[in-house]
Amino acid sequence: MKIVIVGDGKVGYTLAKTLSQEGHDIVVIDNNKRILQESQDALDVAVLEGNGASVEVQREVNVANSDLLIAATNGDETNLLCCMVAKKLGCKHTIARVRNPEYDQQIRFMREELGLSMVINPEKTAALEIFRLLQFPSFLKRDSFARGSAELVELKLKKDNPLCGKALMQFRTVADVNALVCAVDRSGRISIPKGDFVLEAGDKISIATDSADLVRLIKNLGVYSPKAQHVMIVGGSRTATYLAQRLIRSKTKLTIIEQDQKRCEDLSEALPAATIIHGNGTEQELLLSEGIASMDAVVTLTGIDEENLIVSMFANYLGVPKTITKINRTEYNSILESKGIDSIVSPKLLTANEIVRYVRAMEDTMGGSILTLYRIAESRAEALEFSVKGEASFVNMPLYSLRLKPSVLVAAIIRARKVIIPSGADVMQKGDNVIVVTAADHAIRDLKDIFMGEA
Repeated sequence: MKIVIVGDGKVGYTLAKTLSQEGHDIVVIDNNKRILQESQDALDVAVLEGNGASVEVQREVNVANSDLLIAATNGDETNLLCCMVAKKLGCKHTIARVRNPEYDQQIRFMREELGLSMVINPEKTAALEIFRLLQFPSFLKRDSFARGSAELVELKLKKDNPLCGKALMQFRTVADVNALVCAVDRSGRISIPKGDFVLEAGDKISIATDSADLVRLIKNLGVYSPKAQHVMIVGGSRTATYLAQRLIRSKTKLTIIEQDQKRCEDLSEALPAATIIHGNGTEQELLLSEGIASMDAVVTLTGIDEENLIVSMFANYLGVPKTITKINRTEYNSILESKGIDSIVSPKLLTANEIVRYVRAMEDTMGGSILTLYRIAESRAEALEFSVKGEASFVNMPLYSLRLKPSVLVAAIIRARKVIIPSGADVMQKGDNVIVVTAADHAIRDLKDIFMGEA
């Protein structure tokens, strides 16, 4: 497909890289000539210097005959204007990044009246991801499928975990829940494992399970941690505001440390139930005086990766049970985890994943369209949710009779909100939601793509 991306910042660059790797024809528009040159040198994309909201600039890149325009500049209004112009010129689909909380209540109006295919808010998406992790602090990562019916969660196995030394065929006996280990990250090497795979201490495992079984799963594995009741947020960003609103509604005691005086005043007015501290959240004395050592969780949300890392490492050093760190430069994630960094959240990656899911869903599907896409195991594997079409050739055929491609696993089938961890005798039926886990280099766009030859 032909895709135009307006804005070559963190999100724009990540999108250009990901979508070009998937074989799409990408044009990037930005006013910054130096940044465009860097993208052109590093990626297989075309670039154009100019104002992406200009009719003439959009005509120059032939937006009228493009499949999709993604507006990801730093300005919400600019992004909306880019999409309006593109729609008027005849672009089939448009996506706008909109970050201002004031626009949050107008999303439906924007989509209907402005003809937007999607409106995405990276800060709000990141806040939801963090909030879900704080409900189950035992997990490094937690993704939801089928409107919350099924979950894919990531755990790191410590030496005393009952799974260590066990083959996966013994997993259900040990865990005593309806669940399946569908990916293992061992020292950076990703496996889509079979039943004879033996787990070791230090493995990070991704488990598909029924949402109702999450508590029983972590209790049976001896890794249960209660929901965080007292949380410290360092950095009063937009993400912090979205997260704070959710935490306050869930009766969580909340402390926010912010360096900017005016921002503190705004936060105090918007969040009267939270304790707002004016100060430098990287100073140890301030953190200690505000009780960081007694917190259930510390979330670092400043705009500087290095500050977030330092504070999270300090919280880990003090024994804080859960730390969540916002990071933009994700290329160092594997190194950071070896230094005691717990859960890492990247708004740009969350945004890119959501848009990649939409792009894949735009393509014609014969076996079943993609509903959800998550990157797991440091983005080296993908978990995808599909809706099964009745006319697909593999429908109602036992899984044992279907030849899956290498490194592909059918992790769960959701039927009438019931989660089925499939055996070889199970079948996919029309209307089912199916969760598939695969190595990231497969780029599956349709459920039929998981099979060898014709299913």
